Amino acid sequence: MKMVLRSLAGVVLAAGLATTAAAQTKWDMPVPYPDGNFHTKNVVAFAADVDKATKGSLKIQVHSAGSLFKHPEIKRAVRQGTAPIGEILESLAANEAPVYGLDSVPFLATGYDAAKKLYAAQKPYLEKQLASEGLMLLYSVPWPPQGIYAKKTITKIEDLKGLKFRTYNATIGRIAALVGAIPTQIEVPDLPTAFATGRVDVMITSASTGVDTKAQDYLTDYIEAEAWLPRNIVFVNKAAFDKLSDAEKKAVLDAAKVAEERGWKASIAEKEIKTKALKDAGIKVTAPTPELKAGLAKVGETIAAEFEKSAGADGAAMLSAYKK
Repeated sequence: MKMVLRSLAGVVLAAGLATTAAAQTKWDMPVPYPDGNFHTKNVVAFAADVDKATKGSLKIQVHSAGSLFKHPEIKRAVRQGTAPIGEILESLAANEAPVYGLDSVPFLATGYDAAKKLYAAQKPYLEKQLASEGLMLLYSVPWPPQGIYAKKTITKIEDLKGLKFRTYNATIGRIAALVGAIPTQIEVPDLPTAFATGRVDVMITSASTGVDTKAQDYLTDYIEAEAWLPRNIVFVNKAAFDKLSDAEKKAVLDAAKVAEERGWKASIAEKEIKTKALKDAGIKVTAPTPELKAGLAKVGETIAAEFEKSAGADGAAMLSAYKK
């Protein structure tokens, strides 16, 4: 009899363990940036919030620095269900659908308030596009504004003519063409050598990149043009999300809302910290002159019109909503 009772107890215990294991869901989350990046820190906090709210029934394992999937592969992996959730730079997908490129139309939304307004105008269309791909937007956080770095003082748009202009996507190549500069493809790790050897004279990027690459070693000026605030998006495979319990879905959405608010604040802090670091390193940090600002605005108007044409009715609707 004792042996029978022990056997029954073992069956009950095994069933209980199996039920516990089945109740726990693990999501692997690829992200492109290293652990020290403020976007990655925000994702890690988001995962911790979900874990706490679900009491461990949904665990999100963050794989930073492209260790699970490289940046260009992340969106496809989530769409195919290879990874249930991920983060990318939104404009990386602009070749797939124009809506993904709105945040990076230059000189359209300068500053955080304008960037937030642009995001609000874009969000319904962004959600619609993601839904058509079996994806769902969770939250979006901007990088600090993009400024102009140069090896000399730039006071007007004509000063850029003939300079070698560092590019890394089609939009920046278009900017270079419109200002009469020479587009030159240079990756971030190669910037110090490229500037030092004269392969490039000017670039547009954030204060963060300038600090990370020790810009003081190879250039002199940083103009806070606030050209645009590119955003990252965190999104989930809709089928994976639908498999969650109602409580888990709520936990994910609540944590995403908190992450978005926390991320925007972190971006503002990042801008202030890194801009000060540039000044402390000896780089001349200035606001754009009225002449330069006016010239850059015209460039932005041209590219915005081109965006609207390529994006069709949705593009026109987003821009109209933003300009109201």
